[in-house]
Amino acid sequence: MRFLFASLLLLCSSLSLAQLPANGTIAAFSQPDFLPVEQAYKLDIEAQPSGGLRLYWQIADTYYLYQHAFEFSLQSAGTPVPLTAQLPEALERHDEFFGDVRVYYRDADVRLQATDVPRYARLTVKSQGCADAGLCYPPRTEMFDIDFDSGSVSPVALPTRQTPAAAEEPAGAALGSLPYMMLLAFLGGTILNLMPCVFPILSLKVLGFASSASHERLRHSWLYSAGVVLSFLAVATVLILLQRAGQALGWGFQLQSPGFVIALAYLFLIMGLSLSGMLQLGGGMMNIGSGLAGRQGDSGSFFTGVLAVVVASPCTAPFMGTALGFAITQPAAVALAVFFALGAGMAAPLLLLGYSARARNWLPRPGPWMETLKQLLAFPLYGSAIWLLWVAGRQTGVDTMAAALSGGLLLALGLWLWQGALWRRGLALSCLVLAIMLGLWRSPMEAGSSRSVAGAQPWSAATVAALRQGGQPVFVDVTADWCITCIANERAVLHTADIRAAFAERGMVYLVADWTNYDADIADFLRQHGRTGIPLYVMYPANPAAEPVLLPQILTKGTVLQVLDRIVPRTGAVAVNY
Repeated sequence: MRFLFASLLLLCSSLSLAQLPANGTIAAFSQPDFLPVEQAYKLDIEAQPSGGLRLYWQIADTYYLYQHAFEFSLQSAGTPVPLTAQLPEALERHDEFFGDVRVYYRDADVRLQATDVPRYARLTVKSQGCADAGLCYPPRTEMFDIDFDSGSVSPVALPTRQTPAAAEEPAGAALGSLPYMMLLAFLGGTILNLMPCVFPILSLKVLGFASSASHERLRHSWLYSAGVVLSFLAVATVLILLQRAGQALGWGFQLQSPGFVIALAYLFLIMGLSLSGMLQLGGGMMNIGSGLAGRQGDSGSFFTGVLAVVVASPCTAPFMGTALGFAITQPAAVALAVFFALGAGMAAPLLLLGYSARARNWLPRPGPWMETLKQLLAFPLYGSAIWLLWVAGRQTGVDTMAAALSGGLLLALGLWLWQGALWRRGLALSCLVLAIMLGLWRSPMEAGSSRSVAGAQPWSAATVAALRQGGQPVFVDVTADWCITCIANERAVLHTADIRAAFAERGMVYLVADWTNYDADIADFLRQHGRTGIPLYVMYPANPAAEPVLLPQILTKGTVLQVLDRIVPRTGAVAVNY
């Protein structure tokens, strides 16, 4: 039981130690009379043939810009152009969000100089500001096309947040309403139980219901629900606190940490060994049969709910993306309400079993088959551990994966030795310490590999812009090796012969944005489209002036083909074979 509690602490510590660049802070309260960000901070740009750029912000009264939040980059034909920046003197102040900072009131006059002056280039400007009254805007990204010969500066329209093309939500609902978002979160949490990362845990809990008394079912269903809901609220609290500290966060982002991935693999390994009967870790751990009774069963029910949330990290259910994308940009109370609804949805099926005799009648009668099924369910857990160690290998290299596998072997040996005579426990402790050391070891000589799809190109904002300017339709697949939903969509839909042929027939360029490891540009791309997690699928029409279309997180061939027919006409030219 202590191991399960440690797993939750591991989740929280992984979140708090993540070294991620700033993505935004949101004030706890907003007021209707705050200015829109484009009115609070008006930016004018002047370009000179010598490669000089003047960026002049007019800042509204009682508003200010952070000096440390300025970021500038210049690209020409996809190649970075070196820039030097000259910032004006700033006012020192103590800020409730960032501590001691330097800020600009009324105006900010920044001078940039390109060392190698191209004729055409694209300037990206990032800034962030707040109001004295308490509102802090999210970081803002603006892009401009620069013609240094003529001095012309043209703003580039960034993608706007849209509802996915294939309706993922019920029609007619108000997208920004809290009740609607809570409904989406509840539905997403309910469907999350069917995902491969959660279903084995839920199955084990349901098995316990088959052999428990009525009063026990009610108590343990509520304890399980409390574990699920409180864990989601704990994750939400950590996300909110780190977001206010300037971290870029999203659902499942902790899986970008190889340490968390390896720890989760070890957890699956231990659960599998327990179900196989090779380890006796206590009935309360998985809540089978008599383990539901007594105090051990009570704590076991609660921590099984905690465990269900921990192992849900790699999965994203339908409706979750929209709800969580909304929650992460809202005040704390609203975000917590959405996460509460997500947890309530995930706990609802088991709570229903506790109260509904009709639902319980669908459960088979207790018998020897329960032990057989319990042992059978160990194998999906072993498979999950293998997959997670493969993810760690993709992130950090095969040497790290081999060390983690060796650590898993020592972990199993240590737990087996621990169950024997007292003299064996010293050796068992040594094995466990070595297993932890191997799990933490990283190869200094190796780096992880990026995802590759035959015929596809790596994503970048500059690549998308260049292709669109050339009148080329583009499909962007934001994916990761640790994203189960992403892999399922690719195997069942995107990488099938039918979809490949449809893309090739329309000259669609397939771009892959690999978020297996953290990438600030991909995080910014997700934020621009109102998402905090993956998968994300964006389809750009051939017309550069047309808006992109978001696809649902759970794809079907019919959905993709329907969107293709609507926005990309057939050309008959096979431009892409991936």
